[in-house]
Amino acid sequence: MAGVMDSVNQRTQLVGQNRLELLLFRLDGSQLYGINVFKVKEVLQCPRLTLMPKSSPVVRGVANIRGGTIPILDLSMATGRRGLDDLKNSFVIITEYNTKVQGFLVRSVERIVNMNWEEIHPPPKGTGRDHYLTAVTRVDKQLVEIIDVEKILAEVAPTSEVVSEGVIDIETQSKAVSKRVLIVDDSSVARKQVIRCLETVGVEVKALNDGRQAYNYLREMVEEGKAPERELLMIVSDIEMPEMDGYTLTAEIRNDPRMQKLHILLHTSLSGVFNQAMVKKVGADDFLAKFKPDDLASRVVERIRVTDGD
Repeated sequence: MAGVMDSVNQRTQLVGQNRLELLLFRLDGSQLYGINVFKVKEVLQCPRLTLMPKSSPVVRGVANIRGGTIPILDLSMATGRRGLDDLKNSFVIITEYNTKVQGFLVRSVERIVNMNWEEIHPPPKGTGRDHYLTAVTRVDKQLVEIIDVEKILAEVAPTSEVVSEGVIDIETQSKAVSKRVLIVDDSSVARKQVIRCLETVGVEVKALNDGRQAYNYLREMVEEGKAPERELLMIVSDIEMPEMDGYTLTAEIRNDPRMQKLHILLHTSLSGVFNQAMVKKVGADDFLAKFKPDDLASRVVERIRVTDGD
């Protein structure tokens, strides 16, 4: 599998064109799953694992990889199935989410496919509330399920969602009541985290699931004769989303003179220097790695202070 990841660093030109590449894999059956290549650092045969006492059962152990100790999560068990048993013949996908590195244990890794975000769709409405899907697509007529990794990580290793004392002052909180923020994220867990954080600040929140919904919402606003920069304090948008990603949403907003003054914060579990460059390329105002409630609240507080008196 070493060759699968060899050209990841040359794939950055896809971003900003509403395109992505999925690494396809299987768990305990024939169902195909996908993960965005930009979250993947490497793929390797399952190394020797050391058990961690008192850890979640989903964490099958830790592995020493390139001088670092990395937790290995069983994706099959994490999504409610039985755990993988043949570890010697399984694979680990090393990923970086929310500035943290972890490995996902899978039965087999297939290949990388190049796709358009318009081909990635939200899960069917009948899926229920407790599913672990963030999106679905089709490859060679086969259904591919894209797992909501942020939900799994939040369950295995919950992060604090509390905004620290002193981040929000009473004066700013009183001014926040008249402000509205649009948040856009396909992960139900991430949406709830951001909503709770912003409601602590005191602003009104409008939440949508993907870039296409957000762009249509803004278009309806301008067609009604409203100025989005007056209606909204800012947009807090994920980058990876079905239908239209955050980079493309930002570029579309900047290309429309009726809405181009909107303040856009890209808030994503993708990290690294590459994303900083993309933020500038598409014209976003700011970039923040998920999920640090103090940092997010501070960005919103700063916007309230900047716009006060406009």
